[in-house]
Amino acid sequence: MKNYKIEVYNHHQMENWNNFVSIAKNATFLFNRGFMDYHQDRFEDASILIFEEENLIGVFPANRVGDTIFSHQGLSYGGIVISHKTKLNDYLIIVNELTKFYKQNGIQKLVVKQMPHFYCHQYADDWTYATFLMAANLLKVETSAVIDLSLPLNYNKDRKEGVKRGLKNQLVIKEVDQFEDFWENILKPNLNQRHGVNPVHSLDEISLLKSRFPKQIRQFNVYKNNQIVAGTTIFETDFVAHSQYISANDERSVLGSLDFLHDHLFKNVFNHKKYFDFGISNENNGKQLNQGLNYWKQSFGAQICANFVHEIDLTKNIELSKVLI
Repeated sequence: MKNYKIEVYNHHQMENWNNFVSIAKNATFLFNRGFMDYHQDRFEDASILIFEEENLIGVFPANRVGDTIFSHQGLSYGGIVISHKTKLNDYLIIVNELTKFYKQNGIQKLVVKQMPHFYCHQYADDWTYATFLMAANLLKVETSAVIDLSLPLNYNKDRKEGVKRGLKNQLVIKEVDQFEDFWENILKPNLNQRHGVNPVHSLDEISLLKSRFPKQIRQFNVYKNNQIVAGTTIFETDFVAHSQYISANDERSVLGSLDFLHDHLFKNVFNHKKYFDFGISNENNGKQLNQGLNYWKQSFGAQICANFVHEIDLTKNIELSKVLI
């Protein structure tokens, strides 16, 4: 019988944590503590490390709210991060030990945002099987619009016309290291006007993250006559370019600015990537779909990938070791 041990994360484990994340089969730079901890004042961290004897074999980025543990609410996705060497039977024991640990520490519920499969280095659906065994409640489903860049691009007529308008209007695309122009002149005004909210990241926060992850966080702006008219903030992982923010001024349709920008990104910047992830178009915890936004994304040829959030009741008697025969 293998001997597993769980330790609560503290800053002394940062190097150990980050080294493991860098070689895990289902991790991106979002799980690096340099990214996770930029907003540590907003969350009660409850992350753990899982050891087999003295060997680190898994980590779980998490935070606590009352009697509930969340796979970290400051991240777009989560779950138990594991090595490519971890077999399913061992994974189930790891989940068993994790749930037992949290239950012993007064936790009644575990909520996990599953990592979309196209971000993983290898297939990593172990968690999906575990949720079935634990009779997990499917709490939320959101839909990401994803382009497979290994296939020929397939725009509809509207997007093709938009790209032509961008060319006609002599738009210029630049990658920049500073975010202020986009944040203050495009993104924040749009979000405030349309939804009454600010970006998830403040200007200072996204600038800090850029300084920590200069190759993974990239900003592309669109200009007409040297004035910014649109832009996008990209989080780049090993296989995926993800649009964290997309925004343009009120002339977006006339100028074709966003169509022109994304055509450039697909063909010239991220053509070596496997996928381009536009992100979700859902509201109200996935129960509503923004039709116009989803149409725009899918009219580039993007297809839908479902993102699952499961809730596990730890007050139930969960013993996954009994599954193994």
